[in-house]
Amino acid sequence: MRAVRLHEHGDADVLQVDEIDRPEPAADELLVEVAAAGVNPVDTYFRDGSYEPVGVPFTPGVDVSGVVAAVGDAVDNFEAGDRVYGTGIGNGGFQGSYAEYATIPTDRVVHLPDGADLTEAGGAGVVAVTAWRALIDHADLDPAEYCLVHGGSGGVGHAAVQIAAAVSARVITTASEEYHDALADSGAETVLDYGRDDLADAVLEASDGGVDVILDHRLDDYLQFDADVAATGARVVGIGENSPDPGFTNDGAARSKDVSYQFMSMFNTPDLRVPLRGVAHLMNTGALSIDVARTYDLEEAADAQRAVMNESFLGKLVVEP
Repeated sequence: MRAVRLHEHGDADVLQVDEIDRPEPAADELLVEVAAAGVNPVDTYFRDGSYEPVGVPFTPGVDVSGVVAAVGDAVDNFEAGDRVYGTGIGNGGFQGSYAEYATIPTDRVVHLPDGADLTEAGGAGVVAVTAWRALIDHADLDPAEYCLVHGGSGGVGHAAVQIAAAVSARVITTASEEYHDALADSGAETVLDYGRDDLADAVLEASDGGVDVILDHRLDDYLQFDADVAATGARVVGIGENSPDPGFTNDGAARSKDVSYQFMSMFNTPDLRVPLRGVAHLMNTGALSIDVARTYDLEEAADAQRAVMNESFLGKLVVEP
């Protein structure tokens, strides 16, 4: 089979397509013929050495969708021909999904309903599970609450807008103007240009004086902003930053309103199958659609990884073997 692999850490140029033997599933694994593999910033961290992979040569790719080709001896709830999708596979000692076939432990993959698109599902894992974990598990988002999603056009952001809308929250999001109509169609009640000078005032006006739940992907830019626009008892979930030293200029804004902060990583999810099943249900019913901005073949994996870090687009990039 063909697989994208890196033989040393470095920039995207270290990625190459190799002809290798098709793997055999271990007792608790599936062998999946890959339909699509989402391209995520975390894939580049394994490539450049920021995150250590199991060893080189290494195939990147945390997300996967496809059709089961074979099952391990201890697997009894999947069979050949099943449509599946999952996430977390290029982590914790496992090879990833930029390949024609991938072996996947059964604790990070679920059945994909017939109403869900395989290509969209291939890009859903990291972004939709992160959004689900942040809003449903950590923030306990309730119907009619105001939910601010920073960066609604991004992978996590556009999934979060739809998940929040699916629980009948009142969604406010920020994005470049070119994405406003698409985000409104996805369920956002208010879409604001993130670059406007009066953004805090606009958020407060849109939320009747304060936001109940905030999903923040750039804590170094918005940690203080979040405190300033929060309602009393608000929950802020932080999923990332550009600089590792975010800080308040006035923490009294948070203390005075009893604001709670939760920082998270998707890889700490106790059982990935729980949010994966929830996301699959939303995709099956049409409440969640992963916008695939662009697809790449295996030979274009380096271009895909450059684009995910450097370009602006709505939704996700996907590799299709």
